[in-house]
Amino acid sequence: MTTWLRQHRQAFVRAARRVGILNTLVIGIALALPAGGYALVESLRALTGRLTLEPQISLFLDAKAADADALAARIKRDSRVAGLRFVPREQALKELAAVQGVPELVAALGRNPLPDALVVRAAPEAIEPLAAELAKLPGVTHVQADALWAARLARLARLARLAVWMLAAVLGGALVAVTFNTIRLQIVTQRAEIEVSRLLGATDAFIRRPFYYAGLLQGLAGGLVALALVYGAFALLNREVAALAQSYGSGFRLAALGAPDAAALLAFGALLGALGAHLSVSRQMR
Repeated sequence: MTTWLRQHRQAFVRAARRVGILNTLVIGIALALPAGGYALVESLRALTGRLTLEPQISLFLDAKAADADALAARIKRDSRVAGLRFVPREQALKELAAVQGVPELVAALGRNPLPDALVVRAAPEAIEPLAAELAKLPGVTHVQADALWAARLARLARLARLAVWMLAAVLGGALVAVTFNTIRLQIVTQRAEIEVSRLLGATDAFIRRPFYYAGLLQGLAGGLVALALVYGAFALLNREVAALAQSYGSGFRLAALGAPDAAALLAFGALLGALGAHLSVSRQMR
């Protein structure tokens, strides 16, 4: 057991000396692109998760031309309508006054600029056609499909997440290719040493071991570089994001990779590095 551990330690030390800085940077950049994209998409997904996604339509009424009760009764008869409530202009102003800076603006106007409104709830697939029909009703001055844009944003976030995974797959293949070529060159330059080791009775496992460690360590080092790039980029971005969010009265920040995701990135880099080394060693040793 002691001999086996000593052999692994020696192979690990030899492999650590072979880790190239340039290849590590290339792997780090390849890993940083999907990792940063994933962190960005997750931050935006968390933001959209706080938004109301309940499908509803807001109908703003003309106080002179609209009979709210008659209009509400007519809308309720539509089978697509799941619910309806009337929002008087005074209540709307009270809700809006909770937004930072709005009370001062209303005070400057000297009057309530908001109209009465009807809020209609319906199934997501019925929102757009129903909104188009309700806009034609007498007494309705404006129609707004609330939360529809948020639902679209959520779908875009899912599409972006899929794109990030596809990018990770492509760059993961590139990482395997870089490691494959690096290990191949190391084997070629040490061909004479390998032949001598075989003549002295070295097993294939003994010969392969340093190259496996070299691929694994190179992938791990690339993962560390990727983490440094992602954290540095998000620190710079959050300076501007913080100022923008503060102007909207929000404390939103872009969240970089958490500890589980960071560990997964390091493991992913090490695994791809080991895979590239295995493919290269298997091919060259034949």
